[in-house]
Amino acid sequence: MDQKKNIKMNVSDGIEFFSHETAVNFSPIQFILDFKCITPRVDMRARDGPVIVMRHNIVMMDPYHAKQVRDLLNDSIEKYEKEFGEIKRPKPVEKAAKKATKARDKQNKQQKQKKSVKGSAKKSPSYLG
Repeated sequence: MDQKKNIKMNVSDGIEFFSHETAVNFSPIQFILDFKCITPRVDMRARDGPVIVMRHNIVMMDPYHAKQVRDLLNDSIEKYEKEFGEIKRPKPVEKAAKKATKARDKQNKQQKQKKSVKGSAKKSPSYLG
């Protein structure tokens, strides 16, 4: 009665996906990794200008598995850097980050100046109590 059963299994590998951006969230029971691919689409019929398409691939896993993924990534990055050198922030990204920091600092400075102007104005007495 001990017959061997052959089980046929097909694996769907899905399509390749390049992630330009990744967001991570978590709850008490799972981690959610949201991989985003942002691509411009040029449609000559579109009169409103270029269209940006954002696709998401979401991966959910339990906290223990998330820790295993972290360890795998750390090991792989370490091996990569031993073979190819330290991974650094690309120069265009560094330039954009500096530009964003300058813009944020300028905006913060302007907001502080507005607050100090408001705070220096004399208050008129209140006749309503």
